[in-house]
Amino acid sequence: MKKHLFVILTALIINYFTQAPVSNEPIVTLDTFDASSAYLSGSGASSKNFGRVFRCDERQYCSQMTSREEAEFFLQNCPNTKLDGDNDGIPCEKDLRW
Repeated sequence: MKKHLFVILTALIINYFTQAPVSNEPIVTLDTFDASSAYLSGSGASSKNFGRVFRCDERQYCSQMTSREEAEFFLQNCPNTKLDGDNDGIPCEKDLRW
């Protein structure tokens, strides 16, 4: 009986530590992304970013973003970002990469 209990307990512990962490951060796909805000800011959806999924993480600055769409997602959905210096709702205006 002790062996069975030990095996079950070991299996539960292994299962607990091998599962992926659950995040409360929003996952936005092209289906749920508000494209109208991208067009209003003059950036438009780029074909190279079609179907990309953005997820909040520890990034905060424009230099850490890979696209205007990603910066817009972070500004609208993620806490503690420093993407909009003049607080006009348009992220990374001075970034010349896009």
